[in-house]
Amino acid sequence: MTKVFSGVWPLLLGIVLIMLGNGMHFTLIGLRGGIEGFSAAELAIVTSGYFVGFLSGARFSPLLIRRVGHVRVFAALGSFMSAGLIAFPLITEPWAWTLLRILIGFCMSGIYVTAESWLNDAATNENRGKVLSAYMIAQTLGIIGAQGLLTLGDAATSVLFIGASILVSISFAPILLSVNPVPNVEVARPMSLRDLFASSPLGTVGIFLLGSVYATQSGMGAVFGSQIGLSATHIALFVAMLFAGALFLQYPIGWLSDRIDRRKVILGAALLGAVSCFLGWMNDGGMGFLMLAAFLTGGVTTPLYSLFLAYTNDSLSAEEMPAASGGLVFTFGLGAIIGPLVTGWAMETFGPYAFWPVLGITFLLIVFYAAYRITQRAHLPTDTTESYLSVIPTASPIAVEAAGVWAAEHAEQEREAAESESAEPEQDTLLPSDSSRS
Repeated sequence: MTKVFSGVWPLLLGIVLIMLGNGMHFTLIGLRGGIEGFSAAELAIVTSGYFVGFLSGARFSPLLIRRVGHVRVFAALGSFMSAGLIAFPLITEPWAWTLLRILIGFCMSGIYVTAESWLNDAATNENRGKVLSAYMIAQTLGIIGAQGLLTLGDAATSVLFIGASILVSISFAPILLSVNPVPNVEVARPMSLRDLFASSPLGTVGIFLLGSVYATQSGMGAVFGSQIGLSATHIALFVAMLFAGALFLQYPIGWLSDRIDRRKVILGAALLGAVSCFLGWMNDGGMGFLMLAAFLTGGVTTPLYSLFLAYTNDSLSAEEMPAASGGLVFTFGLGAIIGPLVTGWAMETFGPYAFWPVLGITFLLIVFYAAYRITQRAHLPTDTTESYLSVIPTASPIAVEAAGVWAAEHAEQEREAAESESAEPEQDTLLPSDSSRS
């Protein structure tokens, strides 16, 4: 294990620091927006702005990297992001925050593309699965840790925004000072939505709906907490629970998906998400049920993303995976832009607790569509499917593609190992009969 991470720990450390800063700013938007009197609809637009920038960054960052290089793009985007975080308390207007969020979303997407290029290049075929899993854990721990840092300051001042900016600024030191030779960045042209849907209708529709769920949770969770009157500490805990659940539910859901029909696992996980949203909606103010609802709702979201990736890859050849990865990231981004807008409108019209029904209905749409697709396509035998590998929803096409390639190779290795094990007993049974003949 030490050898696996000896060459990538600076990258993982840098990612944790980046996610501490970025995770702080996500929750701060809801906290400070509530203090400034922004409506749910205005904050929904601000939230969607991040994913507009993120989607644009995933498309144009590879072009920038090929033109001027990894280091320059990484440093430039980091500088713009750090400046954007400081600018939030300077111009407390919804339109200005939306523009800043677009900028930060673009920068974060480019940072992911660059960091994941280095990470993928530093990994080997033998340890790529462990490295990608560690990368997902580092990101999730960074987001959860960021919520704890929010309790150290007052969102009504500039202190927390400055702290987030400092964390992002220093995160580049371990990466830039220790990074290995610059890798090539090759991002395949995304598969068209028509071709992607033809290859995997459930994967395409499901990941679009999940984009709506993820963006609503990460962007509007703090807005919901602020509007129902939670304290800053409880809001931070609520957001942390949305991400903490993924760390505990990722493995059991992944374990199941490698052994039974993935569509049934998708249906079950989405149904659990819908039920947990119902718990949150019916909550009478008790913190216990509210945190449990957040834990379960967020806990199935990240595993569902990995499930949709794995299920889509089951229907593709190795040559189609790179283009499909870009198509899935684009589809997820479209859902992430639309989701907060719908949720913001619902919260503005029906009250803050509409946060839960919107999420619950979206989960139910996944349930119904998964049930429908089960009746339309035969089940693939589990010994012919790809392996499951956890991928965080904000990953760039590079990490998504790397995870798909690893899953295909790992599944093939497991099949070959199983075949060799089944062949050995047959050889053993032949030996006595051979000796008796002699």
